[in-house]
Amino acid sequence: MRMNFGIFMAPFHAPGHNPTISLEYDLELLQHLDTLGYDEAWIGEHHSAGSEIIASPEIFIMAAAERTQRIRLGTGVVSMPYHNPLWVAERMVLLDHLTRGRVMFGMGPGALPTDASMLGLEPQQMRPILEDYMEIAVKLLTTDEPVNYESDRLTLKDARLHLRPYSDPLFDLAVAAVASPSGAKLAGRYGTGLLSLGATVAVGMDVLAHHWTIQEQAAAEHGQVADRAKWRLVGLMHLAETEEQAREDVKYGMVQWFKYFQNVAAFPQMAVEGGNLDEMIDFVNGGLGVIGTPDMMVKQIHELIEQSNGGFGAYLTLAHNWANTAATKKSFELFAREVMPHFQSSGGGLQAAADRARAQREGLAEKQLKAVAEATERYEKETGTGG
Repeated sequence: MRMNFGIFMAPFHAPGHNPTISLEYDLELLQHLDTLGYDEAWIGEHHSAGSEIIASPEIFIMAAAERTQRIRLGTGVVSMPYHNPLWVAERMVLLDHLTRGRVMFGMGPGALPTDASMLGLEPQQMRPILEDYMEIAVKLLTTDEPVNYESDRLTLKDARLHLRPYSDPLFDLAVAAVASPSGAKLAGRYGTGLLSLGATVAVGMDVLAHHWTIQEQAAAEHGQVADRAKWRLVGLMHLAETEEQAREDVKYGMVQWFKYFQNVAAFPQMAVEGGNLDEMIDFVNGGLGVIGTPDMMVKQIHELIEQSNGGFGAYLTLAHNWANTAATKKSFELFAREVMPHFQSSGGGLQAAADRARAQREGLAEKQLKAVAEATERYEKETGTGG
């Protein structure tokens, strides 16, 4: 199956950077990816901790949609416990119409405890609320039946959407998963896609194939089909023409990114190790991702395919701002030019054509020289110009 490629943009910016400029850079990067032929971009939702500064993926998606032509744009993810699921579904349908079907709807429990605490939510409440709210959202989007629901946080009475989706029958739905089985179970229950956010951190790699087994089992129990084409893995990379250059590039912002997960974000599933830049780079290159060359990245994706025990539909690069703007854009260009064709039919066809031509070159070259010599001889005979 053809692998898709894209970006998962939380995003991550140093707290000391101008946020207005940072957001503009994020939009420009999506334009760049659209031009390069990337398939999709997923935009996060966060409200605290100082680095992940997009509070509404829906608003950001609409701004990005106006600047792009073909790349599909998803919420990565809407933290469902923070919202009324009726209004979330309404906003996604509106985006579906405004983008002419380019929107994707990713759901999750919320990643930052500092976000949830402002709403009086405890971490152990998040996944049960996600389960309830996802059920509501899916029912609203896929049926015309009224939804009634009551809890200590939400009341719905005969709730329905008044605008149906533009996409026929519906835009892509996906649910986030890191370490726990809850995301995979929900994806299986509703037949949605799975966003494996921790696919290339140690805990994620340990449970990669297990997540798919859980999704398949849940899908079978609920009469759904677990589709590997809808399974998206999020990984780490920065590419340059040499490994030395890649290591030099990430001096710009890699330490800040690591310190964010080590000391600020209470998100232990994304634990990263390293006390200095070299240790951090080695930690990533120790099997979790690539700071290096396109060839290293091709090998990494092949290893992920093997670990997934059957393959997946899309590889998403985590936007991390390890390098400056120019080096980051160059990294994505190298990925598009030298990595993506290895996993898409266009690259295989070109290489096969080159291999066939190489195998036939010697004999064909001799025939070509002979044809030229014969044509020259005929001309000399016809004109009497031969020696």
